[in-house]
Amino acid sequence: MRNAKVLSLVLSAISTAVFAQDLEQAKKAIDAEQYDKAKKILRGLVKNSPDNGKNFFYLGDVYLREAKADSAVMIFNKGLAAKDKGTLNYIGLGQIDLDNKKASAQANFDKATANIKKKDVEELLLVAKAHTNSENPDYKKAIEITNKALLIDDKNPIAYLTMGDAQKGDKNAGEAFRAYETAYEYDKSLLIARVKYAAINKGAKNFTEAVKLLNGVIATDANFGPAYRELAETYYFWGSTEPAKYDEYIKKALQYYEKYMSLTDYSVESRMRHADFLILAKDYKALEIEANEMKKLDKVNPRILRYLGYAAYENGNYAESSKAMTEFFAKVEPKRIIARDYLYLGLTKMAEAKKADGTYDEKIFNEGVAELNKAVEKDPVIASELNPLGQKMFKEKLYKNASRLFEVAIKNPKSKNYFADNFYLGYALYFDYDPKTSPKDQLVKADAAFSKVIELNASTQDAHLFKARANEAMDTTESKKVALVAYEEYVKLVNAKGDAEKSKPVVKKNLIEAYTFVGAHYANSADKAKAIENLEKLLAIDPANAYATKTLKALKA
Repeated sequence: MRNAKVLSLVLSAISTAVFAQDLEQAKKAIDAEQYDKAKKILRGLVKNSPDNGKNFFYLGDVYLREAKADSAVMIFNKGLAAKDKGTLNYIGLGQIDLDNKKASAQANFDKATANIKKKDVEELLLVAKAHTNSENPDYKKAIEITNKALLIDDKNPIAYLTMGDAQKGDKNAGEAFRAYETAYEYDKSLLIARVKYAAINKGAKNFTEAVKLLNGVIATDANFGPAYRELAETYYFWGSTEPAKYDEYIKKALQYYEKYMSLTDYSVESRMRHADFLILAKDYKALEIEANEMKKLDKVNPRILRYLGYAAYENGNYAESSKAMTEFFAKVEPKRIIARDYLYLGLTKMAEAKKADGTYDEKIFNEGVAELNKAVEKDPVIASELNPLGQKMFKEKLYKNASRLFEVAIKNPKSKNYFADNFYLGYALYFDYDPKTSPKDQLVKADAAFSKVIELNASTQDAHLFKARANEAMDTTESKKVALVAYEEYVKLVNAKGDAEKSKPVVKKNLIEAYTFVGAHYANSADKAKAIENLEKLLAIDPANAYATKTLKALKA
């Protein structure tokens, strides 16, 4: 009997050690972003050790990382029944409540921490992580909870790693730096801390230091995938700030991302991260290939349809893009829709609206404009991407369509193209104006656009010229006064530039137009001196001008 008891204790100890080793392997797989590998290990642990709640918690956490909340809820609920550490699963349920902005989140966190031992910090740190990782994060709460854990164990490397994530999220880069450094000092195996330290350097545009840190990680472990992913993203952003090296750095970025992919398990989740990067790098051929590979693995995930829609549009497959985006919107949860989804749905509709003769089906085109408006409302930065398409329409003399696009583009005053977008909006509205069919309000909008250009840069001579033309076309007493001031300002700006500017054929033609309007205005308003002054300037550049000759003769009679 005594030998049997000893054997039982030995087997129990071996089983516990194997479990711990397997759980640590699962955690390392999670850190390495090998989610399929982690799930395989954790499913085995859940099956073989159903009484240990940690197995369920970490499995549910992987599903949360993959945005599969329904699967995560099922796992967490099963884990609550586990005898050992089953209460950890309340933390997972609490994070899901945070994601959905439910007040019950705190109650779940309280249940998880209600009976922990005085020196136990595991639950506290996992609650802090939940506040950081949530779709609706509360970084200050995460910092507060992590500080409680550090009061209990001030040498815990995971506590400092958790603190770094929370401080980074709260935009305290200096504090995050220190936390990641301390985490690594206490545990040199925490390579993810070095990767995150490098990511802060990347965010601060200290690209040289970021690359140095990441190369150090690779020197320590050449198979640590996240280091290559971060290198890829670093070179992408570095190239974006140095246009002369953009092609070189993008090539490096794509190579590093391929290396990262080779070190993951090619799960749908890692492929999605790859797809997100390909969108950044504008490699739409590769994106379409990746999206089709994902579709083979997961036929129900709407994110895959998003990638297919984006790639198909950029590759000129508009019908395929329309099909994918329409299906995406039908399947995706509304809260998962991002601004870029509306952008591509709008662009796809516009592409489909173009007829064989080069014009647009206005009904479908306007549906596209409505989607673009939603995109800019959700993320104003999107507005800066509309200029090239608007210019293309303008060059094709599709002024009505161009004006609709630029009306969306100017909704973000901080856009890098705000000045040009207003200029083109004014042009498009003016050139599209037909006195017989267009509403006068169209000219009012054109005037507003040119006024904004002048506000941004008062020396823009053509903005004054077209402001004058738009107001002249309005043909009211007040608008003619505005036109007069604008024409005079145009003349003033041109003359200030000297003879080289005035000798340009198009400028000379515009000066004749301006002097004619100004001279006629003063002649009709009985300001003989100003009328004579402007008409003489008109004759100086156009000696054969019959109107100027005739009017001057009458004024001097």
